[in-house]
Amino acid sequence: MAITFDRWVSDTVPSGRFPLYTRANVGEVFPDPVFPFTRSLMLFDGAELGWRDAWARIGAFEPDEFRADEMDTIGVSGGYCYLNASIIRLFGERAPGLSAQAMDEQFFGAQPGLRPYSEEPGDVRPDLSEKVGGWLGFVLTATELPDLIADREDTKALRAARPDVSAMSDGELVELAKRLMLKHFRHLFAQHINATYAASVPVGVLAAVTAAIGRPELLIPLISGVGNVDSAAPSAALFDLSRIVRGSADLTAAFDRAAATRSFTSLNGELSAIDSADGRELMVAFAAFLGEYGSRGTNEWEMARPTWETRPGLAFAAIDRMRLAGDDADPDKQHAALAAARASAGAEVRATLEAAGIDAETKQNFELAYAAAAVWLPGRERTKTNCIRMIQEARIPMMEFGQRRVAAHEFVEPNDWALLFVDEFDAFFADPASMKAVIAERRAQWAELAAHEPQFVFDGQPDFPSAWVRRDAIRFDKLASGDTLQGIPGCAGVVEGIARVVLDSNDPTALAPGDILIAPATDPSWTPLFVPAAAVVVDVGAPLSHAVIVSRELGIPCVISATGGTQRIPDGARVRVDGNSGLVTVL
Repeated sequence: MAITFDRWVSDTVPSGRFPLYTRANVGEVFPDPVFPFTRSLMLFDGAELGWRDAWARIGAFEPDEFRADEMDTIGVSGGYCYLNASIIRLFGERAPGLSAQAMDEQFFGAQPGLRPYSEEPGDVRPDLSEKVGGWLGFVLTATELPDLIADREDTKALRAARPDVSAMSDGELVELAKRLMLKHFRHLFAQHINATYAASVPVGVLAAVTAAIGRPELLIPLISGVGNVDSAAPSAALFDLSRIVRGSADLTAAFDRAAATRSFTSLNGELSAIDSADGRELMVAFAAFLGEYGSRGTNEWEMARPTWETRPGLAFAAIDRMRLAGDDADPDKQHAALAAARASAGAEVRATLEAAGIDAETKQNFELAYAAAAVWLPGRERTKTNCIRMIQEARIPMMEFGQRRVAAHEFVEPNDWALLFVDEFDAFFADPASMKAVIAERRAQWAELAAHEPQFVFDGQPDFPSAWVRRDAIRFDKLASGDTLQGIPGCAGVVEGIARVVLDSNDPTALAPGDILIAPATDPSWTPLFVPAAAVVVDVGAPLSHAVIVSRELGIPCVISATGGTQRIPDGARVRVDGNSGLVTVL
């Protein structure tokens, strides 16, 4: 069907005061159109208000700078989620030592069509800059983040106290999801935003210092191998599971069969039937893995999407690729090497500063930023993990609700509930049949929107979805031998290997150990695939993207913002990836 609507049901009214919106960064969080249920339960009461809470804590904005009943920091256009780049840039201008350009570079990466920042009336606020200065002082001197550990324990407690959803009524299931989100998500998201901007501070200082001494290539090693990165932990856990499989003939045969059919959905049952010590060890360890990391998955912020717990085959697919890698791919070994490289880069910077006779203040700023990076980069990932764990506890009752409604022939798909707004459930419960047409229409519209490439940046009013290009109509010329593609360095290292274009992290069977993973974008469901890969190249991304932080913990050379890489780099070509310069060369 052709798009016949100009705005979708969940679209928001763009801000006049802050008119610049971008898909950068948020495209990794919400790669698909946002479902109405998520839009109505998560985005305003949780994400928007949580973001404003974080701005108040940072001191960068006052409440009356935002509209009372409309979303400003986040927007939805054509069903797709956008970040307000104007607001993030203004934070950079109001923060002492930062700038709008620094925010662009750290969070957004390469963005075609992004106009330069220009000062507007009301932008300059010395009083707010003073408040931000105090917050910056806290960021650069913090040595631990106990509130984030407390949040982690709280979200783990939610998991431990999960009720038996099979014994709950349909109304109780929906109310449970609503109650959990409204009670917890705003606070957890505010923590995430505060930590996100805090992480940008030491990275910005280190970037300035390394540029000033003429050694910008040292920046990536300085912010790699910091340790305690929660988003990297599932990859290490999956690798340990893959060693159990690799050492067992029965388990290897089961995974070989699943890989041959490119289907891991039934593997859980097959593995459970293997009556051997290895089989029992794997299933006990896998159950523990799901208990700790089951909330992760593709598009994990979206409640309508499956996770490793709700669809274990997704995790088995990652284990399958890891089992083919040798023991030298162990993430713990890679981390040790990166930690040593970080210490070496720090020593090089100190020696250069000393030899050049740099002032004591710059030396002190370097030391503060070097230490703060090891606090806030893991802190940012911890806050995200806390959010994802909480969302999982709201997802579980809604998944139960959807499965029941499919069995009752009221839903076609188990996640059809996500096509309803929260305030439409009373009408649904009163007369489910009356909502069938609404759900069917929205399902068709959602699919049509998902088939189109959303506008990457808009300034003021967005283009209507009817003007968007279909994804299958976007074409890039293939690179030939000797051609190069310039991206942005994500993680240091230079490697050569066979390019494997993987468009779906749920089906990574084409990827072999030592291959170069070429992907459209990477949320944490992709990061286990980094372990067997020799390097990673992604179409979009920025230096503080979640996946990039994880790649720096796993020691995988990474190039981001390689625009059109999944179409331009031929699958099967031998390529060189330079994570130091961001250059990809077809050999």
